[in-house]
Amino acid sequence: MDTNIDFKNIWKQQTSNKPSIEELLGKLKKFRHENLRKLILVNIMLISTSLAIAFIWYRYQPQLITTKIGIVLVILAMLIFLFAYNRLFMVFYRIDNTQSNHEYLQNLYTVRNKQKFMQTTMLNIYFMMLFVGLCFYMYEYTSKMPAMSSAVAYAAVLIWIGFNWFYIRPKTIRKQQSKLDGLINKFEEINNQFKEL
Repeated sequence: MDTNIDFKNIWKQQTSNKPSIEELLGKLKKFRHENLRKLILVNIMLISTSLAIAFIWYRYQPQLITTKIGIVLVILAMLIFLFAYNRLFMVFYRIDNTQSNHEYLQNLYTVRNKQKFMQTTMLNIYFMMLFVGLCFYMYEYTSKMPAMSSAVAYAAVLIWIGFNWFYIRPKTIRKQQSKLDGLINKFEEINNQFKEL
């Protein structure tokens, strides 16, 4: 079975009331651009944050080893996350209007698998390292505070991490999966129609 069907021409020959292939390819192009833009934005934000944290270390010279370990853990969390996240760049970059339906589907399946890895394994590692790093970092400064103020500072960090973990993360994952699954379903539908021809 030939998997490199020119589905654009066959789709044009269809007389049924289906959404146009141009519309579907437009959605794919929009999905690709949104994700490339988000990838670039995440890189800029995390690299800028890492540089700002490194500058704070250089400028204020923390005394305790725990503070330095905390800074290293936070920066390392961001760099490890970026290393894994940037592997999506080539997948998005490869998606273009010259591919066959099979190639579109394979690229979308690859995106889905990589996104699932990012949303589970990498985010778990990122949040764990970030939380531990922040706790270590804060120790030097909170140890000089009254016990109540110190507890409030740690509680605020825990609430912020919890809010991101339990509210922002699931909401973002659902949104990403919904868009991607919608595209995959439409391309699978087209693929199944061609198999029936």
